[in-house]
Amino acid sequence: MKKISIVTGCYNEEDNVRLLYERISEQMQKYKNKYEWELIYIDNCSTDNTVKILKELAKCDKKVKIIVNSRNFGHIRSPHHAILNAFGDAVIFMVSDLQDPPELLPEFISKWENGFKIVLGQKNVSEESKLMYTIRKLFYGLLRNIVDDNTEQIKQFTGFGLYDKQVIDVFRAIDDPYPYFRGLISEVGFEKAIVRFTQPTRKRGITKNNFYTLYDMAMLGIVKHSKMPLRFATFIGFILSAISVFVAIFYLIYKLVFWSSFDVGIAPLIIGMFAFASFQLFVLGIVGEYIGAIYTRVDKKPLVVEKERINFD
Repeated sequence: MKKISIVTGCYNEEDNVRLLYERISEQMQKYKNKYEWELIYIDNCSTDNTVKILKELAKCDKKVKIIVNSRNFGHIRSPHHAILNAFGDAVIFMVSDLQDPPELLPEFISKWENGFKIVLGQKNVSEESKLMYTIRKLFYGLLRNIVDDNTEQIKQFTGFGLYDKQVIDVFRAIDDPYPYFRGLISEVGFEKAIVRFTQPTRKRGITKNNFYTLYDMAMLGIVKHSKMPLRFATFIGFILSAISVFVAIFYLIYKLVFWSSFDVGIAPLIIGMFAFASFQLFVLGIVGEYIGAIYTRVDKKPLVVEKERINFD
């Protein structure tokens, strides 16, 4: 009998983890005579009662498995570690805040049964703030236009989906200590099925996303999949250098022609100095992002350090 692994990351989600288990169990009961299944929670060192509730669930149901991290390893490394530790014939990833509806699981499984190695949940409508939805839409549009190769970046995709074990084996072989999961999905290829859904708002708890986490995800996607910012910086630098030469020649000629009446003044010098300094800092920031990505890759730290595991054989 084939096995389906459902993976979800959590951090301070005491209001959601039990309800998530109940809703997933309700859907997977439909396959009790067809598939084995397991639900893997990875807790990112929660400070509330999340782990206590998870242990109660695991005690009552051995299909519930728990990985507890020794500290908070962030929103990128922790869920990816759990995905790599899921060994089902298919792995379904979803967030624990109930914004990824468990009611879509039958549709995911149906498309997997029809031969798709990857089934992706794509938000066509979201009940989140229109501002955030618009910002995300603009980012996905930008990323799709600047990627270096022929990989197609999926817009409005957050990782919610089903992945065949063949796909997960590719992820294990890549062995990236700080992966951009959404980009990896595009890189591995395979025919993909899209399941569109309306993303509900968070009903319980407080979102863990903030400006830094969103910026981190955005920069990770750009740095991992595009050299365009570096080339853009080089291109702009060349243009500014050419403009500087022309301006210098212009001022020289103007001064020679109007030697006694033309006064250059200090304003152009100050404006030019600040303009070039700002551009240099901008370029330095871009280069720093790429150097940071390289350092993270060669540093080869583990994705997470586990504190304990429950119900794993």
